[in-house]
Amino acid sequence: MTSLGAIAVLSPAHGPAPASHTAHAAVPALAAPLTESVDWAAIAPAAIPAALALVLLVADLFLPPRRKQLLAWFTVAGLALALVSLIPLRAGHHATFCRTDLTGGGCSYTADRFTLVVQVLVLGGALLTALLSAPEVEEELPAGEFWFLLLASAAGATLLPASRDLATLIVALEVTTLPSFALVGLRRGDRLGGEAALKFFLTSVTATAVSLLGVSFLYATTGTLYLDQIGRTLGHEPGQLHTLGKAGAALTLLGFAFKLAVAPFHFWVPDTYAGAPLPVAAYLSVVGKAAGFSGLILLTTLAFHPYADTWGPAMGVLAALTMTVGNVGALRQRPDSERSAVRLLAWSSIGQAGYLLVPLAAEAAGRPAGYHVGTTVAYALMYAVVNLGAFAVAALVTRSAPAGRLTDYRGLYGRRPAAALALAFFLLCLAGLPPGVIGLFAKVAVFSTAVDAQHGWLAVIMAVNVAIALVYYLRWTALLFGRTENGQEQGMAGTVGTADGASGALAARTPFALAAAIALAAVAGVVLSGAPQIVLRYAEGVLL
Repeated sequence: MTSLGAIAVLSPAHGPAPASHTAHAAVPALAAPLTESVDWAAIAPAAIPAALALVLLVADLFLPPRRKQLLAWFTVAGLALALVSLIPLRAGHHATFCRTDLTGGGCSYTADRFTLVVQVLVLGGALLTALLSAPEVEEELPAGEFWFLLLASAAGATLLPASRDLATLIVALEVTTLPSFALVGLRRGDRLGGEAALKFFLTSVTATAVSLLGVSFLYATTGTLYLDQIGRTLGHEPGQLHTLGKAGAALTLLGFAFKLAVAPFHFWVPDTYAGAPLPVAAYLSVVGKAAGFSGLILLTTLAFHPYADTWGPAMGVLAALTMTVGNVGALRQRPDSERSAVRLLAWSSIGQAGYLLVPLAAEAAGRPAGYHVGTTVAYALMYAVVNLGAFAVAALVTRSAPAGRLTDYRGLYGRRPAAALALAFFLLCLAGLPPGVIGLFAKVAVFSTAVDAQHGWLAVIMAVNVAIALVYYLRWTALLFGRTENGQEQGMAGTVGTADGASGALAARTPFALAAAIALAAVAGVVLSGAPQIVLRYAEGVLL
């Protein structure tokens, strides 16, 4: 957005800018050109899902009903293409979209290592979500609307880790969140889904209002929206502006805490996950959480690091509270209650959010800004793989047991050995037990950051919570290999199938897309369990 007095520059982040850009930068502000170059390779990961969303929405108007399943495969192909577009950037084509003016300006979009790692997580999670969504969309949900909303949300989530100013950050967060409201309540005639969407909407609107109030305070204090400039200005402001800056930082972080379901702002998660279509719940638990945490990381490490002595201990308290509330809530789920499996995964995701906050709490321990961020990113990558796998198996089970009770999984091994073994592996990964080495490695990495920061109390609370989580993960795993009660067939041969032969055949069939999602998650989990250091090395020092 070039204007007199400002120049938009797109140039490599590591190395001199192209000669033409350097020449423009030397021209006085009043002679600034009215044209700008765009590095499409840098913005392709976010542009591809956004463009495809519009194409599919229009294509849905012209496709006959029997051909609408093609939209699912176009979505999968588009997300795969967006992942492939990251390869040139990984090879060293790092770029920034910057604005230069008389005040020095700053960068709004940066395709650095941190951006690429989070974009891999977001696009990979969206791809797996598309695969496990395909059967449900074909049978129950409006195809055009669903794929448009999913791709639009994925585009926002892909943009968010590249955002380097508060305006872009908030817009990207809202582009991620707003389509999610509709996705949650997209199933027509579902009262529970409508209530879940309304609760999600009201909570998110409140969080956005709080964040925007904080952003206004920060702008009044620093006179800029660029994260790096805010970080250089905060802590040096005089008198009352210092108080205003701290209030702005607190309100902005509070708004993100609502979005991320950090306790005590977690109350919307269980009902939202239980009321949403199961693939949408999977998407929110992984992609939505990853996007939100990437924004929180950028705020704390780039903009608010001068206040680390204030928000660091607060992050520690929130981490302890969140993991405790989440794990205790999961432990209290009744196995025979409706949608108890999804509710358990919802409470589990709250507990996992607490673990993700631990490295951020360690940021105030005197280390350079961003020193522990790699651990949070690595944990998020490992968690995304196994959590999406667990949701994929849950989607398979609910095809014949729509109530989604934990008791529907009893004896699953006798009916679906491969699905039961895959789910057992995912649950053991989440619990941090062998053969799920990936989960153990992730928890040890997070635990070590608390120890390194001399937060012994937080390390102890985390150890207690890991022990609590073992109970409900192992209890669910044991159900998979148990016997059905009173000779009644449950789960994959559930009551829906016995009442109607056609529906029973449908429930017994495993859709290819759903099987592919389970297989991809299982293979990724096994590979990472064999070499978990891959993720840690990949994510190490992403913001240093």
